[in-house]
Parts: sequence; C-alpha cells; structure tokens
Amino acid sequence: MTMPPRMVPLLQQYDFARGRLADRLAGPVVNSGNGTDVPVGAMTDDEYLWEPVAGCWSVRRHADGPGARATLLVGKGPWGRDTAPAPHPVPPPFTTLAWRLSHLTEMLALRADHTGGSRALTRDDHPVAGDAATALAAFAAAADAWRSVLVDADDKALDTIGHSAYPYGSDPEDPFRETVWWVNQELLHHGAEIALLRDLYRERTRPAV
Repeated sequence: MTMPPRMVPLLQQYDFARGRLADRLAGPVVNSGNGTDVPVGAMTDDEYLWEPVAGCWSVRRHADGPGARATLLVGKGPWGRDTAPAPHPVPPPFTTLAWRLSHLTEMLALRADHTGGSRALTRDDHPVAGDAATALAAFAAAADAWRSVLVDADDKALDTIGHSAYPYGSDPEDPFRETVWWVNQELLHHGAEIALLRDLYRERTRPAV
C-alpha cells in the first residue's frame, strides 16, 4: 500500500519525536538539535521515581495506595499510576517522570489496540512499570504498535471519524487524521517535559555558585 502523501510528514514528525525521546531516556547520546551528539546516561530507577516536590503524582505499588490528592491507582499488576476522576485537582499535581512516561506508554498502546487491535483494552488492562528498564521496554513496544497503525492507514482511514475508538479522548468523534496529529503533540510536549526532568535530576545536587 502506498502511504497517503498527507501522512508522510506526520509519520516523519512522529519518528523524530519518538527517536529523540528514546535517546534522551536511554542514551548514550542525544542530538542537541544542531547536529552535535551530547552524552546522556541511561535513566536509573531512582531517577524514574524521583519526586522533585511534595505531593507529586507518580506510579506506586497498589499495596501502598494512591498519593496526595489522588483517589486511585490505575493499571494492571503490582504498580499503578496516580489519578482521580474528573474534575481533576486544581492546580494540577506535579507529575514525575514515571507518571509522564507511563501516561505516554498507555496512550500509545491503548490507541493502537483501539485502532488496529481488539478495541477492548482499558486502563485497568495496561501494566504499569515500577522500574526504569521495564518502563523503557514498554514505551518502545507501545511506540512500535502505534507506528504500525500509522503505516497501515490509507486515505479513507485518515478521513474516517472514529477510526480510532480509544475511549479516553475524543477519538470516536474525530477524523483519524486529527487523532494522529494529537498523538504527535502529546509525544512532543510530554517528551520535552521528561527531558527537563532529566536535566533537573542531573543538577539536583550541584552546589549553587
């Protein structure tokens, strides 16, 4: 199948954002933006779960219960992600790197399922990673699954309302091209947040000048 021309720049943007985030998380280098490779260490478990301020939302063991202002932990397995039903707390809780990466991974995996899979998975079916290595592997698998959906989309799919039936967004009411755009911006902006958190973690013990 020939890829629709309007999908080409969207897929290129997705691949760029996904690759840059993966490099930023695992190293050994990341492109600085001007073609220079900057050394980056792999994310550790301590960094993954680091709470830079009081009252963070993060991922936690179900046995320990949700964090401050959260009412439940969502996710399959021993670990879950802090959340609360709408209306969400105001101001929004600060979220850890683990929370943000779990959110991205779940979004990609479930959207892939609700577009080209069973169309049945829920957040309660999605495993939440409690350590860095598992989280990185899960993100890679989810990103691959979503990319497969993009590659398989033809012009008709791009214009079809509800081609993605993902139940935690407006996908059932949107043409698929808008869903593709939305996922790209989610990856870009959460990827930038994660990159900043990595910088802050690296600098947390540096003495003030």
